[in-house]
Amino acid sequence: MNQASPLTGLGVNGLEAGPPAGGGFSLTVLGTDGSYPGPGGACSGYLLRCGDFTTWLEAGPGSMANLQLHIGLDELDAVVVSHAHPDHWSDLEGLYVAMRYFFGRRGLPVYAPQGLRELMSGEKPDGTFDWRVVGDGDSAVLGPARWTWSVTDHPVEALAARVQVGPRSLGYSADTGAAWRFSSLGLGVNMALVEASLTTESEGTVQHLSARQAGATAAEAGAERLLVTHLSPGRDREKARQEAEASFGGPVEVAEVGKTWEI
Repeated sequence: MNQASPLTGLGVNGLEAGPPAGGGFSLTVLGTDGSYPGPGGACSGYLLRCGDFTTWLEAGPGSMANLQLHIGLDELDAVVVSHAHPDHWSDLEGLYVAMRYFFGRRGLPVYAPQGLRELMSGEKPDGTFDWRVVGDGDSAVLGPARWTWSVTDHPVEALAARVQVGPRSLGYSADTGAAWRFSSLGLGVNMALVEASLTTESEGTVQHLSARQAGATAAEAGAERLLVTHLSPGRDREKARQEAEASFGGPVEVAEVGKTWEI
């Protein structure tokens, strides 16, 4: 257990994760662009609804605006960020301003790797965010969901996550190179959300995955469904889908802003 994570292993009410209350388990895409937002796009961002509990996973530029098309900022229960590259966290700056100066909110839990807080330019130590530092192998219960993190293959510490709600599970790769395996999150997730930044021709040039590699690692882990994301602006999305599908061995979808998947 990470000492900087006082509630690691506990829920907001000190309860173990169980079946969702008052609803299902769903993923809504708020942003999918990798590295920078394309025209009219947004970088990594996802809204997880687990019963009545809402979590904003990744706060890439543009994703906060899209978040508010689905929930009010006052309805947000927690934020989870995988790593310190700005295309995954920079909208935390705007969230801080909104919570501090407009909503008067204090104590919003933000789960992130060590060091991300220090990158924020506008935050003051006023308790608006309740930072929970997480690392490789840590787990925490957020509402009805148990989260477990696994460090990936990336230039900075990046944390993939498995989200377990009762018998249903989502696995998220975050950003990673091929040295990390999706099976590190455990076998048999119901949905795998995997980055597919690269073309097949550019595999190995940087610590990211191609769509082909995304399909292969999800298949190796026995994932039921695959959703590829984090495509660079301008990528041929259908070609990426086909490449992922060929190596996955089953139907694959490409993450689409505004669309919701039931887990």
